[in-house]
Amino acid sequence: MSATASSKKIAVIGAGVMGVSIATHLQRQGAEVRLITETEPASGASSHSLAWLNSAGERSLAYHALRMAGIDRYRTLFARHPECEWLRFDGGLYWGKDDASGTLARHTYETSLGYDSHLTHAATVDNFTPNIAHQAIADSAIFNPGEGWVSLPHLIRFLLQEFTSGGGKLVTQAGKAQVITDAAGIATGVSTAKAGNFSADSVVVACGPYTPEVVEPLGVTLPNGSPVAMLVTTEPVEHGLKAVLNTPRAAVRPNPGNSLVMDHDWYESQFTQDAQGNYQIPPAVISELLAESAKLLAGQPTLKAAGYRAGLKPIPGDGDPVLGELAKVPGCFVAFTHSGATLALIVGELLAGEILSGEKHPMLAAFRAERF
Repeated sequence: MSATASSKKIAVIGAGVMGVSIATHLQRQGAEVRLITETEPASGASSHSLAWLNSAGERSLAYHALRMAGIDRYRTLFARHPECEWLRFDGGLYWGKDDASGTLARHTYETSLGYDSHLTHAATVDNFTPNIAHQAIADSAIFNPGEGWVSLPHLIRFLLQEFTSGGGKLVTQAGKAQVITDAAGIATGVSTAKAGNFSADSVVVACGPYTPEVVEPLGVTLPNGSPVAMLVTTEPVEHGLKAVLNTPRAAVRPNPGNSLVMDHDWYESQFTQDAQGNYQIPPAVISELLAESAKLLAGQPTLKAAGYRAGLKPIPGDGDPVLGELAKVPGCFVAFTHSGATLALIVGELLAGEILSGEKHPMLAAFRAERF
């Protein structure tokens, strides 16, 4: 006889936004949940994610539908907590480095899906969003008014408050974790390097770019395309920016405290690792990214870095999420995906439902590990 939701013991490995969301949704439904993290919450990929909430551009219809559901859950959260300065829906502005035909093709595709998409340029951009440097805009750009952003460290703290006050158990500084299986290959718990072992009826592996490494000893191979990424946070500055900007040399968004955060990929080859495995990047690269970002803002304010975080950005080998129970390891579930910010709330909800009911959700059918 299967356990009821109120008596099921679930262990979740990973306290980034995905693991915290899954744990919180499980706890909401009455499960006994232990959330286990190698160091501290939000210390991995969630600390260096731009966290742009969107489904812009071209992707599979299944992935688009999941992302749109993800945005919907954030809108519900936003409606309930409009005072939060760490979650906003002020749109996104995009232009590429190709000619106008590429932007037009993107716009045409987006509108074919009913995704709110508007062509704009320097003379009209102020009709959509303020404080953009007109001289920086390409001949053709796209404004998507339904997009937004979230500060993941703030969201994680918000969810953890609910999780712990509701009886969820958070285990920090646990060191490396492994999934324990019985003789039949069924997941029965988690072993950790520093915090001991924990028994469980089901285990969730939500370790961002390290998820493939955790499930590999179980005989499961997940192709890993995770690149190194960096997020720079500025000192407070009067910038007036509302939208998330995605441009050929910088991606920028507002951040709590009147700061900005920014990233891109043109400097990936310049990352190095120190003896402790931490990623480093030359200060000149950070200065260049700040300068490129300033060019996008009206008045080109001087931007100064308050700090930066770098590490691997989780992306499965084929780009699509990997979600759900592993057929080879009953009782072991994975959540490995790019767009972890956009998907965090909806994946937490749907995976919690699968774990506690045993019924697979149709929206996750395209994202099972067995496709590899």
